[in-house]
Amino acid sequence: MQIIENHFDCYQEQPVQQIRLINDHHVSVSFLTLGAVWYEFLVPSTTGHHNLLLNFPHSADYLTNPFYVGMAIGRTAGRLANGQFESDGQSFTLPTNENQHTLHGGPHGFNQFIWSYTTKQEQDSVSVTFERLISHLEDGYPGNLSVKITYCLDNNNQVTLSFAGVSDAQTLFNPTSHAYFNLSDSNQILDQTLQIHAQEFLELDTQKIPTGQFNNVLATPFDFTHPQQLGSAITALKNTPEKGIDDLFHVKPQEDYEIAILRDPKTKRKIRICSNRNGLVVFTANSFTNQLPFKRGNGQPHMGIALEPQTLPKSPDYQEIQLAANISQQYCIRYQYSAE
Repeated sequence: MQIIENHFDCYQEQPVQQIRLINDHHVSVSFLTLGAVWYEFLVPSTTGHHNLLLNFPHSADYLTNPFYVGMAIGRTAGRLANGQFESDGQSFTLPTNENQHTLHGGPHGFNQFIWSYTTKQEQDSVSVTFERLISHLEDGYPGNLSVKITYCLDNNNQVTLSFAGVSDAQTLFNPTSHAYFNLSDSNQILDQTLQIHAQEFLELDTQKIPTGQFNNVLATPFDFTHPQQLGSAITALKNTPEKGIDDLFHVKPQEDYEIAILRDPKTKRKIRICSNRNGLVVFTANSFTNQLPFKRGNGQPHMGIALEPQTLPKSPDYQEIQLAANISQQYCIRYQYSAE
């Protein structure tokens, strides 16, 4: 096991560090202090190593587009309609950053910060923990929030992502990761298959705000109860405004909290995703353009897929994102890589 720390570049005259974690099977992951970005997931290949994630060559590239590539998301994932919510009998209005709505924590969310960090090495795992005390004056949410984001790589080729938060006032806490996966050697995800342990998806209005209505996935392009080719689902949705998937699935975790499996039939690469939360957002990069300067080539629609475990809004479990004052909350997501 090994940890390597390097200077990556500078963003607005602030240094950005890269932290690399390496296991005994030559699998490595790396992260940036800007936005706690998950930068790489490198696995052995016939040509050396293959990155399972989309990434940019410069830190500034991450904040010049609306796609949150690889970034940590918080305090809340998804959209808060009109930037408003109620907590403990009070109404709050947050800064907005998508039309009149608050998206992925708003204009001063987790992705905007340069985080401090510490590392830890053990016999069978290596980890990095990003930390920050976030004031309500920074992001608009009530309460000062102490956050820790830990990425841990072990010798089972598993990356465990843990979010821990504690606030001095009741607030919201529903973080996630916005990593984009592409398991293939091409710049398309169309031949990859996805399985989701979900019988329902959440209906959205024209501005992608949840209506509270759950729809059955059966006989729809959103039926991933068995492995489905992503290209087939996207083709079935080609006449919709989204022209692909950007939807919230109501997941029922299986054994060991498995909620989804992404697989590339040609390379046999597979990612198994585990979470104990009830939601999974799936976004197939429908609106990517060639202005995105990814390291693997200019952007294009369906170049990657974001799989974002979180607590669904307007669901029976929604109150779980209410973080009580001085009570610590922790969420974990596990991504396990294998090659068949």
